[in-house]
Amino acid sequence: MTERFDELVHAPNRLRICALLAASTTAEFGTLRDILGVADSVLSKHLKALQDAGYVTISKPTGRGRVKTWVSFTSKGRRAYAGHVAALKALLDTPAIPVGFPEPAPE
Repeated sequence: MTERFDELVHAPNRLRICALLAASTTAEFGTLRDILGVADSVLSKHLKALQDAGYVTISKPTGRGRVKTWVSFTSKGRRAYAGHVAALKALLDTPAIPVGFPEPAPE
């Protein structure tokens, strides 16, 4: 896995979508919406961006009753998310350099 900060994944709602999908094989649209606490239109917009990048697939299997929309990670999406998480972890593991503060004088 390559550490790579991914601007598309980094948006807060998309990051949460990816985290949820990483923990499962697939998720139903309504479940994602409810967990995120967003409107259908907001979730649709974020899923469309992820789908356009090839990170998720969206399916609406037909059958009996109400048709539900299902969202799944693609292998490209899993790699992008894993790389983004690795980049964030590397960032957090980097020693902090205070900005605007003088370094303490040696004793």
